Amino acid sequence: MSQPQFVLASASPARRQLLINAGIQPFVCPSKFDEDQIQLTEPAALVKALSRSKAETVAPQFQHAVVLGCDSVLALDGVIYGKPETPEAAVQRWQQMRGRVAELHTGHTLVAPQQVRTVVRSQVTRVFFAQIPDRQIDAYVATGEPMNCAGAFTIDGKGSLFVEKLEGCHTNVIGLSMPLLRQMLEELGYSATDFW
Repeated sequence: MSQPQFVLASASPARRQLLINAGIQPFVCPSKFDEDQIQLTEPAALVKALSRSKAETVAPQFQHAVVLGCDSVLALDGVIYGKPETPEAAVQRWQQMRGRVAELHTGHTLVAPQQVRTVVRSQVTRVFFAQIPDRQIDAYVATGEPMNCAGAFTIDGKGSLFVEKLEGCHTNVIGLSMPLLRQMLEELGYSATDFW
């Protein structure tokens, strides 16, 4: 029996690139799921619910595919942050984050072919932000990069200059924990190398 197609239910170029770098060529089908439908205050529960909703929205369109849904948020002092809505909000967020430690949570959902089985997990990585001056925050926000990212930063772009260190899975901060994906595929009876 042939292996199923691998579908990424996300428009994230970073997630797509992580998969490609690992030898998996995903078919990209963004879910367009309305995230405002889910109101949870616990980060891990929120990202798991969002990732599941995204994967399950897309899965019925594919009969012979493993569908991956993901969602990420940053938690700082118990407050959940997604993508900043305005540049001003991004500046304010960076002023709160600098010199601090936050947690980046990513929910992962894999739906097996024909929706026979679903595996839902979350991963958390601690992010240590540098103590940077307002001038650098303004310059970073002006690039536009923080506007498309949970937590208003990327570790695989200009934002990497302002992160001192990570504790935990580094690809999780990019939006997809590759070790966790491998484990989830194995739970569904696949090997990650099946998709090479």
